[in-house]
Amino acid sequence: MGEVNLLDMYPVADRPIEERAKTLTEEVRAVAREYGREFFDGDRLYGYGGYRYDGRWQKVVARLREHYGLDDDAAVLDIGCAKGFLLYDFRQAMPGATLAGVDVSEYAIEHAIDDVKPYLQVASADVLPYADDSFDLVLSISTIHNLPREACKQALREIERVKKPGGHAFVTVDAWRNDVERDRLMKWMLTAYTFMHVDEWVELFEEVGYTGDYYWFIA
Repeated sequence: MGEVNLLDMYPVADRPIEERAKTLTEEVRAVAREYGREFFDGDRLYGYGGYRYDGRWQKVVARLREHYGLDDDAAVLDIGCAKGFLLYDFRQAMPGATLAGVDVSEYAIEHAIDDVKPYLQVASADVLPYADDSFDLVLSISTIHNLPREACKQALREIERVKKPGGHAFVTVDAWRNDVERDRLMKWMLTAYTFMHVDEWVELFEEVGYTGDYYWFIA
């Protein structure tokens, strides 16, 4: 288990944090947490403001493949796959790979990119529909923190369960390292139920026996 930024090749846009803070309410969060059209393709107030493929995951795939030394036929699971863009780029880079993705959003799966839609299904991160020891790499990027604390812990246990012996896992979660970052996160955060200081996250990982890698979403 280790802290490593495997999203360092992912483009980061400027976040209008103070603007969002003026309109962020529990009602807005409730709409976002439905993970429907409003969250993905509705107004920016509720989420992405239009979630469309643009190839930005290609460099991340290359980074992950190199870091973990993935074979061309590796089995990869994306938890919180949304419309399947990350898995699509895995398919382009590794045509022989076995791909799988889950998301709680029926809307996202219904509107997934066609080439990977057959590999995706609606499911929650804390109840994965896969056998033990199934995947060489399990990814969960900005997803498990959207569960309440106990369900988040169970999701980490599920990641361990479906990961092959000698396999790899990588998660990112909402976190902060100081009071300034905490303040920014609270002004920006839409959907998370579990968010904490990075040291508390590490303690939680150790508590549940998570052995994979991790990094933070810092607003």
